[in-house]
Amino acid sequence: MADSFHRCAWCGTDPLYVAYHDEEWGVPEHDPRALWEKLVLDGFQAGLAWITILRKRDGMREAFDGFDPEIVARYGEADIERLLGDARIIRSRAKINSAIKGAKIWLEMRDQGEDFSEWLWSFVGGAPVQNAWPDSAARPVSTPESEALSKALKKRGFTFVGPVIVYAFMQAVGMVNDHGVECFRHRQVRAMAGS
Repeated sequence: MADSFHRCAWCGTDPLYVAYHDEEWGVPEHDPRALWEKLVLDGFQAGLAWITILRKRDGMREAFDGFDPEIVARYGEADIERLLGDARIIRSRAKINSAIKGAKIWLEMRDQGEDFSEWLWSFVGGAPVQNAWPDSAARPVSTPESEALSKALKKRGFTFVGPVIVYAFMQAVGMVNDHGVECFRHRQVRAMAGS
């Protein structure tokens, strides 16, 4: 494979994982609703491989009404039971309840004039952290920034937001550029951040 197409080793060869790596992972995301969806999905990943979430993501979007916080926040016991019976999703009552609670918190923040995106991005000074790891093994699993964001999310009432989950979220939504310097996406993602 030509050096220009060298990828981060973590994505392996599964076409779904490769597409995620090549098109989504590390791209700076600023849409508040999309950020909330990704945070929910990362919470659902707890204890599982990310490829499991990728394989279920479309079904989860359908089951959770497009991750519309306005709708999810109104879910009651009948919705929880419906979700627990839906094989397209990760059927964990605790994770489903976490998504519902998170939707309510997201709406409270919005209704109080707080932009979820601006708040999240403030933990990295409003711009992506540009790392330069030599290879996949060099990446940390958490950082002081992910620990601070995790603590702040927990203080607001979010759950399934430990520092490792939060760091994976930060990597995915481009708050940090953790593509290895050998990866063809490192420069592309860096350019998206304007640095």
